Amino acid sequence: MSLKANIAVIILTYNEAIHLPRALDHIRSFAREIFVIDSFSSDGTVELAKAGGAQVLQHPFQNYARQFEWALENAPITSEWVMRLDADEIIEADLAAEIAVNLPILPPEVTGVNLNRKTIFQGKFIRWGGRYPLTLLRIWRRGKARIEDRWMDEHMYLTDGRTVTFRGGFADHNLYDLTFFTAKHNSYASREALDVLNQRLHLFEPQLALTGEATAKQAKIKRFLKESVYNRLPFEISATLFFLYRYVVQLGFLDGRRGLVYHVLQGFWYRFLVGAKLRELEQAVKRATSEDEVRSEIARLTRQKLD
Repeated sequence: MSLKANIAVIILTYNEAIHLPRALDHIRSFAREIFVIDSFSSDGTVELAKAGGAQVLQHPFQNYARQFEWALENAPITSEWVMRLDADEIIEADLAAEIAVNLPILPPEVTGVNLNRKTIFQGKFIRWGGRYPLTLLRIWRRGKARIEDRWMDEHMYLTDGRTVTFRGGFADHNLYDLTFFTAKHNSYASREALDVLNQRLHLFEPQLALTGEATAKQAKIKRFLKESVYNRLPFEISATLFFLYRYVVQLGFLDGRRGLVYHVLQGFWYRFLVGAKLRELEQAVKRATSEDEVRSEIARLTRQKLD
């Protein structure tokens, strides 16, 4: 007999028919509530979500952070705990058991739970290159966490309390091909370039500076190094150094041939693309003669809805 935890799981979707049934299968044993927040999918995602026992809400998508914040404010959550999960992520059996057994006995001062995520690329566990474990705040007491208002690399952060870490298996395992992978990262690069541009020019609302108490310590350190060191170097240099650090110093070469493809694409090409797009945005902003023209050019180049 499965042991349900007092937890609600939130999954954002858009055309995730290939992934959603798998995600639901892996959380059904412990989740008391499941909410799928869908951006008007056309591939049967909504029907699969309902068939899998989820409550479905639909809302237009602007970016991940805004969509997830909308979910927190509008989903009829009654559970004590909330979990953020992507449709292509898997909660493995040992972590599901850990959540069911340990979540109810956490002391009141613990308001968040970090999970250690691994990356599966073309069926291979990417163990090296600093990719495992990626420690992320993914479970929190209802009302005790928010999501950063960023275009990319948004993290959950606690409003009070402290975290613990569960050690069970948690995997990012996307089933699509390289064409999808590169298209997705092309979109990610536009959004990350927009975040860096905002950091430099303060075009939009100021963004939260993560603290060790608010989220996973690893996320705080990586954010500090990216904004204080990496983003201050010419991208031709920083992207090259970052790849060499991951592939040589952090032993990415031990991931083999598929690991080489992953580390080159995600650790060099993607970082180089962010830098190139950022330079394009900066040049467009310099040419603009009004605030409206600045926003128009940014929206055109990034394909993002800024309103």
